Amino acid sequence: MAKPIILLLAALSILYTASPANAATTSSPSSSSAIDFIEASCSATLYPALCVQSLSRYATSIRRNRSQLIQTAFSVSLDEAQSTKAIFANKLINGVKPGGMAVVKDCLEQIGDAVDQLRESIEELKNIGQAKGVGQELEFHISNVQKWTSAALTDLSTCTDAVVAGEALDGGLETSVRARMDGAARVTSNALALFNRFGTELKVFLGI
Repeated sequence: MAKPIILLLAALSILYTASPANAATTSSPSSSSAIDFIEASCSATLYPALCVQSLSRYATSIRRNRSQLIQTAFSVSLDEAQSTKAIFANKLINGVKPGGMAVVKDCLEQIGDAVDQLRESIEELKNIGQAKGVGQELEFHISNVQKWTSAALTDLSTCTDAVVAGEALDGGLETSVRARMDGAARVTSNALALFNRFGTELKVFLGI
């Protein structure tokens, strides 16, 4: 059993070797196979069309590697959350209704928390790739990814609900902000779904 585990851990080291920022390239003969792999993997998510759309541009980097797929999904999620936070903050100067500033400040704080939690999740992906032990050590890192990503998803969803329910923003701005936050929440949900599938298979493989 030791040899398969060593091989598995070596393969997982790819989790931290690339990011979407420099992964997108032009199409190649292997792109079609990679996109088929992405589409099949995304079928396990709640938003498969968005999953395919957000990951297909990195097909030549992902190839048919599940670890790279997951790393890319989390990097896309972090990028989307950071972008949403920046856009939200920049657009709020003139669009907050009277009495709505408290809701907006809370929402910005929640988006910031989500960004931090996604960063923590990505660090834990690295820890999985670098893990030298098995069993409880890997289960600990897997659990952390699931915990922090779930918390990020909750913060993004709570922020969206608070802005809409509290009527803190002007109508046009509210629609724009909600669309951005919904997008960030959905790619985060997809990243978590892809990881959960991977984590379950890893635990079964290791018998933990």
